[in-house]
Amino acid sequence: MLILAIDTSTSAITVALHDGTSALAQESHIDARAHTEWVAPLIQRCLTAADRRPEDLTDVVVGVGPGPFTGLRVGIVTGITMAHALDIPVHGVPSLDVLAEQAAPMVDGELLVATDARRKEVYWARYAVRARSVERLTDPAVDRPAELPEEVRALPTAGRGPMLYLELFPTQVPVLDVDAAVLGRLAAQRISAGEDMPVEPLYLRRPDALTTSERQGPKT
Repeated sequence: MLILAIDTSTSAITVALHDGTSALAQESHIDARAHTEWVAPLIQRCLTAADRRPEDLTDVVVGVGPGPFTGLRVGIVTGITMAHALDIPVHGVPSLDVLAEQAAPMVDGELLVATDARRKEVYWARYAVRARSVERLTDPAVDRPAELPEEVRALPTAGRGPMLYLELFPTQVPVLDVDAAVLGRLAAQRISAGEDMPVEPLYLRRPDALTTSERQGPKT
């Protein structure tokens, strides 16, 4: 098994190679608006560092968000295109699940993941962590932080939400962006378990950039 893991749902453009046991190479770059420029070079760096070729890959996994439309789409389209060219499977993992996995060693009980959705909103989901086993309790959603119930906002919170809205998320877990090595590990576990892993982007709302016809709406 050799998995190429790609996530562009957060401020990190992050890529890793995972062999099902450990990460062989990992590269990340922090820039919330430069996903297109960075994702391909990071893939090449990982392949070079691990002394592997694209033809060695057995699977591709992409973080399916939720995340801002343009950045999220870059990673997903790149993963789908590579998998199609190499004739190998492509899988999707919700990016908030990966952040919950990263935070799990620091939490015992319930956990909130809240990432920057822009427009003064956050993408969020609630998780249960027991003996470092992580279970998602709610579907990913997008809301203004103040609209989340107070008992939810009081939970230990991973992601950039607490950094942006400290007064609303008082208990910050020091996990900001997706780590592609953890994405690769989680994907390997789910592939081995035979789980369904659809590549369905979790945009949760319409993109910021619309065509003229989309802005005008349906004709009457």
